Amino acid sequence: MSAPLPTPGGGASQLEAPPSPPTFAQALVFWFQLGCISFGGPAGQIATMHAELVERRRWVSESRFANALNYCMILPGPEAQQLATYMGWIMHRTWGGIAAGALFVLPSAVLLWVLGWVYVSYGSLPWLRGAFDGFQPAVVAIVAAAVIRLGRRATKTPLMVAVALLAFVALFVLKAPFPMVLLSAAALGLLSERFWPGRVTADAVECPSEKKQQMSLGPVGEVIRPSLLRSMKVLALCVVLWGTPLLILAAWLGNDHTVVRQGLFFSKAALVTFGGAYALLPYVSQQAVDHYGWVSSGQMMDGLGLAEATPGPLIMVVQFVGFLGAWRFHDPLSPLTAATLGAFVTTWVTFLPSFLWIFLGAPYIEIFRKNRMLSAALSAITAAVVGVILNLALWMGWHVLLLPAGQVNVFGIAVCLISLVALQRWKWSVIGVMLVAGSLGLVKTAIARFA
Repeated sequence: MSAPLPTPGGGASQLEAPPSPPTFAQALVFWFQLGCISFGGPAGQIATMHAELVERRRWVSESRFANALNYCMILPGPEAQQLATYMGWIMHRTWGGIAAGALFVLPSAVLLWVLGWVYVSYGSLPWLRGAFDGFQPAVVAIVAAAVIRLGRRATKTPLMVAVALLAFVALFVLKAPFPMVLLSAAALGLLSERFWPGRVTADAVECPSEKKQQMSLGPVGEVIRPSLLRSMKVLALCVVLWGTPLLILAAWLGNDHTVVRQGLFFSKAALVTFGGAYALLPYVSQQAVDHYGWVSSGQMMDGLGLAEATPGPLIMVVQFVGFLGAWRFHDPLSPLTAATLGAFVTTWVTFLPSFLWIFLGAPYIEIFRKNRMLSAALSAITAAVVGVILNLALWMGWHVLLLPAGQVNVFGIAVCLISLVALQRWKWSVIGVMLVAGSLGLVKTAIARFA
């Protein structure tokens, strides 16, 4: 059916041969394509990256991907965008990380700016709602496939199966805080490796072609030696990049202008909120609706729907909030100018810290990658992530496949099952599944409208 993204270095017949290292131009094309089709929230986006980078292209090894994912899961901010930045950094260092992280966000930022303008100018978008009706059940299937794929690799020991199940129970039944679940898993991994060596790390996240994949990276696979001087330079540069736009806007518009207040608020939110978009959104919603009055509760839900229905991180809903808030309180600027500045500064301060965490921490994570104690902690986090994604799959399935009145969403169940079979049995690409599902949603909407 749908062809995968173009794969340099051959196909399945060359499985045993190390693939050629990607050029920077090839990586740029890939990251832009990924940014355009990265539907499905964090779990779906991580599943797409794993399928493309590890399984199909073999640009990154299984254990290196898992190691990076573990690190990104414990950071504040959008883990999928951070993982893309980490993968780009592994392949082409600083410029590779910048390109990967920026292109992962850029298509969504441009699209949401357009949709924000259409929203304030013309109101709701029924055709987008129709596509969303197809996207949602397909995303449930993508997340379910991610659980299956990652579970096979990350739960190869009885202890890892137990960690995954405990993480699921803690989240789904006990409603435990997301960071606490990951920290508990890391502690359990450390204790296990200390007193019962090998229960966690023994082939927990390795794959047979690890050695070939590692060799295929060539010079770009070499580890950067971390140093205090390098860390201070990275920190200073990111602080300057963060502060300069805010200082310029404050000098131009004043400290109390909405755009400046948005920049300060979302900077704080990006730095202190762990657990990804789902942990951040309740806090943002409360502050943006009740405290600042930038949007109404209905507009917040509309923004969340637009962010869900467009590619890119779900946390891009903050751009919609920034756009509408600055449009509403625009003086002395025109509404569109203020809204554009609000969208820009909100996106800038939300994602800039993600680059800081990767460029600052990745060299240390890579240099200690073979340390058994650290490996045990991160492997336990990987197993816990299986439980996290399973919890997300059930939560999404409950909200997508059951209608508000308690009725069963027959169309959604059909699209979900077809998508899951297409992914698991027919080996369709995620892109193809999303395009077909969105088309089915549009057809359903058109039939209902003209019937």
